[in-house]
Formats: sequence, C-alpha cells, structure tokens
Amino acid sequence: MQLQVLTWSRTIKQLVVIALDVSLGLVATWIAFSLRLDTLHIPTAVQLRVYGLAPLLAIPVFVRFGLYRAIFRYSGQTALVATAKAIAVYSVGLTALLFFTQWTMVPRSLGILQPLIFLVLVGSSRAVARFLLAGLPGTSPTSLGRLLIFGAGTAGVQTAVALSVARQFRLLGFVDDDPAKIGRSINGLPVWPAQTVAQRVVNEGITDILLAMPKASRERRNTIIESLKDLPVHVRTLPSMSDLASGEVTVQDVRELDPEDLLGRLPVAPDARLLARDLAGQVVMVTGAGGSIGAELARYILAQAPRQLVLLDHHEYGLYAVAQELEALRALQGLAVDVVALLGSVTDAEHMRAICQRHRPATVYHAAAYKHVPLVESNIGQGVLNNVFGTWHMAQAARAAGVGRFVLVSTDKAVRPTNVMGATKRMAELVLQALAAQAQAAAAADAHPSEPGQIPNTCFSMVRFGNVLGSSGSVVPLFRQQLAHGGPITLTHPEVTRYFMTIPEAVQLVLQAGAMGQGGDVFVLDMGEPVKIFDLAVRMVHLSGLSVRDSARPDGDIEIAVTGLRPGEKLYEELLIGDNPEPTEHPRILRAREAMLPWDELQLHLDRLQAAARADDHAAMRAVLSACVQGFGAPAAVTMR
Repeated sequence: MQLQVLTWSRTIKQLVVIALDVSLGLVATWIAFSLRLDTLHIPTAVQLRVYGLAPLLAIPVFVRFGLYRAIFRYSGQTALVATAKAIAVYSVGLTALLFFTQWTMVPRSLGILQPLIFLVLVGSSRAVARFLLAGLPGTSPTSLGRLLIFGAGTAGVQTAVALSVARQFRLLGFVDDDPAKIGRSINGLPVWPAQTVAQRVVNEGITDILLAMPKASRERRNTIIESLKDLPVHVRTLPSMSDLASGEVTVQDVRELDPEDLLGRLPVAPDARLLARDLAGQVVMVTGAGGSIGAELARYILAQAPRQLVLLDHHEYGLYAVAQELEALRALQGLAVDVVALLGSVTDAEHMRAICQRHRPATVYHAAAYKHVPLVESNIGQGVLNNVFGTWHMAQAARAAGVGRFVLVSTDKAVRPTNVMGATKRMAELVLQALAAQAQAAAAADAHPSEPGQIPNTCFSMVRFGNVLGSSGSVVPLFRQQLAHGGPITLTHPEVTRYFMTIPEAVQLVLQAGAMGQGGDVFVLDMGEPVKIFDLAVRMVHLSGLSVRDSARPDGDIEIAVTGLRPGEKLYEELLIGDNPEPTEHPRILRAREAMLPWDELQLHLDRLQAAARADDHAAMRAVLSACVQGFGAPAAVTMR
C-alpha cells in the first residue's frame, strides 16, 4: 500500500487530499451541530447550506496557505503551524458569513466550534499520513539501529526530529551531564546521566551513539570518546557549529568521527596574530594547491583577505576543484580577492620564472611534492626531479622576482631517511638552507648578487611535520574503507609509530612558522608522543561498534593483518636531526638549526644528481643522496609490485 501511494502522480495525491479535507469539513460540521444542539444532528434544508459553505470556504484558504504543496511524510511542526493559520483565517470568514446571513436554526457559535473540530481532524489526518508514509518500505522496527544521542541540547533535539522522519534508527533516549536535564524527558524520551552510558548500552541493547554536541570543547569530546571506545557501539558525530551555518540539523549531517577525534590529544591552538602576518592585502602563491595540504593552505589564506591568491598545480582536476571552492567561498564571504588558477609543473624552470615575474607574489608556500613512499621508491628519477629540482626552480624563480618569503612544506621523513622520498625532501631542505646562507653572506659582505635580477633577501624557511590525518594517502581513509568492506585492516608492522596531526594543525603551522622565518630556519611542531598505528586501528574498530578478531577473540569482527614493512619504510619517525631546538614566539613551535652544505659544494652534488635523474640512473642518484643526506644509505632499488 505504501509503495502504491508513493507512486501516485502529484495531481492525484493533491486531489485525494482535497477530497479528504472536504469529507473532514462535513464531519466537523455535523459534530459541531450535534454538540451545539446536544443531539445527534439531522440537518434541515437551511442547515445544509452550512454543510456546503464550509468546504467551499476552506479549500481556497488551504490552497492559499500551501497546504497541498506539503509532502506529508516529511511534514512536521511547520506544516502544523501553517494548518492552524489557515483554519484561523477560515474561522474568521465562516463566523462573518454566519452573522451576515442570519440563517434560522444555525447557531452563530458554529463559526468557532466547527473550525476547532476541523483543526483537530485535519491535523490528525496529516499526523497519520506522516506515520504511515515516513517508514522505508521493507524496513521493520527490529532491523533499525538502537540509538542513544549524547547531548540533550538544541542540536540533539533537532537531530531526534530528523531521525524520526528518516526511520534509520530507533531512538531510545538522550544522555547529558546537565543536572537540570537528567531525569526529565524530551518528546517522551528519557534523559539519562552520562555516567550510566555503559549500563544503558547493556540494558537497552544500544548499537549506535551519536555525539550531538557541536559547541563542546575538543577536550570534552576527547574525554567522552575515550569513555566510549571500549563499548560495543558505533560512535558517530555531528559537524561543528561552524559547519552548521544554516542552524538546521538533518540526517545527512551525521557522519563518522572527525580525524581530530581519532587523534587522542588536543590540537595545537593557533596564534591569530601569526596567521594573519604578511597575508592581508598581499599577493600569495601556493604550489601543489590541488593537494590536501595545498588546498587547506589556500582556504586559510583566502580568509586573511590577500589581494591575489595564485594557485599552481599540474593536476588539472584537483586545481579546478579547489579554484571553484575558493571562488564560492570568496563570494559567500564578500572578499575582494583575485583567485588565479595556473596549470604547470614546478619542474619547468622557465615557466615558474615567468609566473613569478608576472604575479610578483610576496609569499610563496611550496607544497608541491611527490610524497607517497613506495611510489617514489620505484620512480626515483621523477621523485628527484619533482621534489629536489622543483623546489630549486621555484626558489630561484621566487628570488629573481623579489619574493619576500618562501616556505617549504617538508616532512618528518626527511630526518635520517631510509627511503628516497624522505631523502629528496631533505635534499630540498638543504637547497633552501644553502640559498639562505648564501643570501645572508652576501648581505653581510654588502655584496651584489652574482646573477642579474636576483635579489638575495628572500627569506627561505622550512616547516617539518608528521603524518596528516585525513589527507590523501593517510591511513585514516584507508582504514575506513577497509572497515566498510568488513576488513581486514592492513598494517605493515605492529610496532610502527608515527607523529600525527590534523590538516588544520599542519596548515596553521606552515602559516605561523613562515611568518617567524629569519632565513634557513627549520620549524617543527611539538606534537607530544608519537602514536602506534596499531593502536589507531584498534581505536577505529572499537569506535565503529566492532571488535578486533585475534587469537584471544577468534569470533571478533575485524582482523588486523600485518603485511610487512614497505620498501623504504621506517618503524619510527623523528622530527629533528640535531639536538636542542630553540623556542619561538609560539609555545608549541620549535626552531631547529641543523647542519647544511655550502652552496658551492651543494651545487656540485646537484649537477651530478640532475644528470643521474635525467638518465634514470638509480644507483647514481642514491649515491648522491647518500653523500648529502645524513642517515640515508644506498640499498638496492626495489620495484613496486
């Protein structure tokens, strides 16, 4: 029956509802007469005029108020208010007509009594229709997830209303730590204290918990998530308040936990003063703008209202997507920012020089790089050309164009690397360190640059951070995909540990550190203790309401399979090569003064490395990298399978 009704055309549905309202109007009139005259009513000829008048007056008013445009299975409080307003107008019209006509045996009070009964009947009909049509065909109550909403505030209540329409869950109650709400009920559902969650999960058979606390602090969220991680429930969340711009909560807003929730520590707070420095009203350029870090950099920079934001990437779709997003943000926020999207590769030195000369950026954030360890391990030549010489070309172009600041986005894999990707990133750091030292020496000697047009006062700095949760290539999207397919979760080694940070943390670090650069600086973020990848995988399994399958629990849901270390992969990552990092203006950002090679010496190595890369001579490239990069050996090349 549900399917048949839902397949009717819109016109047929409207005619059926109009016919229903006409019938309800007649019934309401009969009940009103019977109540007013205190007897079962048999209408006279004159009284039949009221029976005809009621629907003739009501239907046009209902049409005017849009009651026949509503979709009953999604209707709620707004539709009920519209119905009440329409019947109020109808009541005024009916009362006026009854007083004007002065029909005998027709009480004037009928103009009040009949509309009240009519309102009850029409409202009830809509409620019954919503109840019958809102459920998904083929879904029985026993197949619905049993849900608990953590947070009995506005967001939680709005979510409960949305879920009642979608019928995806059976909501059993709310949990809150506000004493004023505990023990009370919301829409007939109890509000329980937060400390009884474990008991409720067992007693009520809870399968899912939704965190509906968009205003809660990150510390509070982390505490709650930690308390839930050992319960056999799937934990989901609503977006933050900044994402709920419309103030409306829908079922589509419910999502998996944020990467910040999986981090297990408080994100490092940014310094707004450092974020805004050297950006407002300036021309700013981001290379690799189509990638995860580059795109997020561009979003933050746009918010600081630069005069022009230049986006560079060789990936056409990635560049297009971020440019379209930024144009929409610019229009929404009313920013007078010229967003320029440029296709090009940083390995093309002449093109990079032309771009910098044309746009004259004040600051360049260089995020363009190949960063996937196994891919670079089996494509060494392209990794060297892009990561090392792409950085060199961009740095030369920036210096020739008089760029004030050039910030390289680096990685913790550059510290005593065991893989080519890390070695190329450390080599890129060495290039910038040498260029910075060369400029400082020239300035100290009051010398002029050796190349015409070059200005040796570009401030080169590097920002080094660990793995970014949620970025392309991160383990979090991979683990979620594997969880969705029922496992197994693949892990290279049970003891692998990594420093983790969120995309916003990484981007804020880059912007803040770039503002503090003095020339040749290597900045790192104090990220606390590294995280074991195995522990992260277990946390994600538990927060999905599943259990780990192992020797102790062979009937578990998800297996964690160890596949062995990949080519060039390390068990542990580091952030510093040297010791005793220096503090900076930001309490969680450190400055490392690390060993470097003079430009004259480094340039000889670069010439040999470039020749080897163009010849795709793996052994020669490894030899040069080994000679320049501390801790990098020269193992045999491994072909990716």
